Amino acid sequence: MTASLPKLDGPRIMPASGGAAKQLVVFLHGYGADGQDLIDLGQHWRGLLPDAAFVSPHAPERLPGGYGGRQWFPLTMRDPQERWHGVQAAGPALNAFLDDELAALGLGDEALALVGFSQGTMMALHVGLRRAKPMAGIVGYSGMLVEPGRLRADIRARPPVLLVHGDSDDVIPVAALHQARAALAGEGVAVEWHVRPGLPHGIDGEALEFGGQFLANAFRK
Repeated sequence: MTASLPKLDGPRIMPASGGAAKQLVVFLHGYGADGQDLIDLGQHWRGLLPDAAFVSPHAPERLPGGYGGRQWFPLTMRDPQERWHGVQAAGPALNAFLDDELAALGLGDEALALVGFSQGTMMALHVGLRRAKPMAGIVGYSGMLVEPGRLRADIRARPPVLLVHGDSDDVIPVAALHQARAALAGEGVAVEWHVRPGLPHGIDGEALEFGGQFLANAFRK
């Protein structure tokens, strides 16, 4: 008997237009945060994306130790395959959430975009490239493509991808951006990328602007 999937939910922002949503932007937060961490990006982008609804689900697992944050999967750094097992384990619940959200809004994958930060970027790239139909786009901040060598066997969709990373990131080195963009380009995925000078593990104003413009362009196609 298959265990039921965790039910995801989180904070939401409705379209600035006041009408029915024509696009859906889903934020995937990083390790130790929760859905509140990224939802304000939706406020920043409402002017560019007036017909978009935004949602930022809380990851399914609480951080061990009772610290209050959440995780898409554990990070003990003791198992070299930990991230791969993690994205595989968390992927079905995220896919189910995306399917439910799109169905509730009467939208298809062509109206969907994923925006991840750090561990959330790992989830966005893993799930977004393996769905049956391509979404409008994926934005990955300060993250990585988990096990890029496995992509060729698994890839099902090739949405455009934006990667942004700081060159002073001491959590996930900027080399992860270059590894991801090479693997994605090798599989025919259109990749835009930016390295932010002096930026540590985070999102700055320029990175926000890059993301908003990328999504606006992606939804127009």
